[in-house]
Amino acid sequence: MQQTISAELRENAGVRAKLSAFRAADKIPAVIYGQEKKPLAVTVDYKAICAIIRKDPNAIITIKSQGGDDTVIIKAIQRHPVTDKYTHFDFQRISLTEKIKVKVHVKLVGECYGAKVQAGLVEHTMRELNVSCLPTEIPHEIELDITDLHINHSLRVKDIKAGKAELLDSPDQIVVSVTAPKEEKVEAPVAGAVAEGAQPEVIAKGKKEEGEEGAAAKPAAGAKPAAGAPAGKPEDKKAAPKK
Repeated sequence: MQQTISAELRENAGVRAKLSAFRAADKIPAVIYGQEKKPLAVTVDYKAICAIIRKDPNAIITIKSQGGDDTVIIKAIQRHPVTDKYTHFDFQRISLTEKIKVKVHVKLVGECYGAKVQAGLVEHTMRELNVSCLPTEIPHEIELDITDLHINHSLRVKDIKAGKAELLDSPDQIVVSVTAPKEEKVEAPVAGAVAEGAQPEVIAKGKKEEGEEGAAAKPAAGAKPAAGAPAGKPEDKKAAPKK
């Protein structure tokens, strides 16, 4: 469906203060280019362009400005890194009789058997597909029915029908697949590890330790000293008188 929007030519296109003033007034800076015509720097109404995008991001738009009427599609969008609001648009002039290349959103429909019954995980790998077609034949979106997908099954680009649009992506690229859930690995207890809640053995220190050392240092009563070891404190002996 073709949409119409008004635009105003803007001067000093690169001046930051001007751009901020436009955005504060709910006007979005944009550029119109292509078809071997002079690029035009314009502003468009923020709410009006948002309404078009909500209906169809690939809508054919007629832009009316002081520079004349231009038939365009949205080629690129810039967003604010924090607020995610639109900050700039690139509009590409098109001919309704010439094919163009665009990206089309992929929408999954149906309740997947592999996920519902087999507890598998649906992995949506490609959320957009590149297509080539006439502007009037651009699909609003490409629907994929995943009802009959089982675990370890997938849909590739070559399995998809996009009406009159030609798919440009590699035929073997996976668009959506169902994988088995990953099992959590339970690690075996390490031999000799301290059981949970058990208290590790603690060697008592202090008097007990010192007592044990003292006991070890003193020989038992009546025990003979080891060979070569001193037998306690020797007593002083008087030399025998010579006869």
